[in-house]
Amino acid sequence: MPPEWAPHDGCWMLWPHRADTWREGGVPAQRAFAAVAAAIAESERVWMGAPADRCAAARELLEASIEVVALPSDDAWMRDVGPTFVIDERGERRGVDWMFNAWGGLYDSWAQDDAVAARVLERSGDSSYRAPLVLEGGSIEVDGEGTVLTTEQCLLNPNRNPSLSRGEIERELREHLGVERVLWLGEGVVDDETSGHIDNLARFVRPGVVALTWTDDAADPQHAVSLDARRRLEAAGLEVCVVPSPGPLFMTAEESAGVAVVAGTKVRAPGDRLAGSYVNFYIANGAVVAPLLDERVDDAALGILDDLFPDRSVVGVPAREILLGGGNIHCITQQMPSRSLDP
Repeated sequence: MPPEWAPHDGCWMLWPHRADTWREGGVPAQRAFAAVAAAIAESERVWMGAPADRCAAARELLEASIEVVALPSDDAWMRDVGPTFVIDERGERRGVDWMFNAWGGLYDSWAQDDAVAARVLERSGDSSYRAPLVLEGGSIEVDGEGTVLTTEQCLLNPNRNPSLSRGEIERELREHLGVERVLWLGEGVVDDETSGHIDNLARFVRPGVVALTWTDDAADPQHAVSLDARRRLEAAGLEVCVVPSPGPLFMTAEESAGVAVVAGTKVRAPGDRLAGSYVNFYIANGAVVAPLLDERVDDAALGILDDLFPDRSVVGVPAREILLGGGNIHCITQQMPSRSLDP
């Protein structure tokens, strides 16, 4: 699996439409997704998948360069339901099609989401591996040189692969990602409903260097989580650059009231803590597209990212509407690496 900073042929996204995820029928989130897509489209091609009856509405909000593709889905988290692209020993691109179970059952029906990866690969013309592992793309992070980061909270969670041991999960990661070392962190960002995805906590910015979400507030439960992650990363010989957390941020009564209540889906309530993180960015060919989440912290966080990516511009996009749905910019994107990459 190439690192995210390797050259891309483009980026895949999905249009937000699920009424029990996105408030006010998804309209505020659609504007946020369109802004993210526009920022990415400045330096690489973007495909936006949408249900057939939503394609026209998506087309109206998106930049002309963005291709709208009829693609059914249950929700809009392309990172987690789309394929993980890899380069094989001949230098050819293929896609890993992981099993998907709605993050351990956050909603009742997920058949359309589980089919997204195969449909994307059919469209892109890439062959695929159907992996015998329940896994979301946001739960893994690679450096392109043999190391994958993940969290125990997610991949060892009994709501994913209860019959598999740690060693068996490591074997599947090595076989399907082409990595040699699996580096386990503990928990993810506090109250992350994905069971602690790595992409909200810690991200490689280049081999040997990791950006880690951080708070100095010892009273915040995130402090202990991030401190444990920092110790594990440094013990593994990695350089850690801390990025301040926003907030803490919480859902308002107005925001909660705009989300439909549907049987079988987790209900979000006023006062729920939002798992905000500035490391949930997307590395495009010419830019790092990062979330704007808290005006008190935005400038400092993006300034650190600017230092970490001297060869790319850092573009901030207002992203609270995406966060209200349960994730952020990295969660709604999936890079398609260039076929010209060396294995």
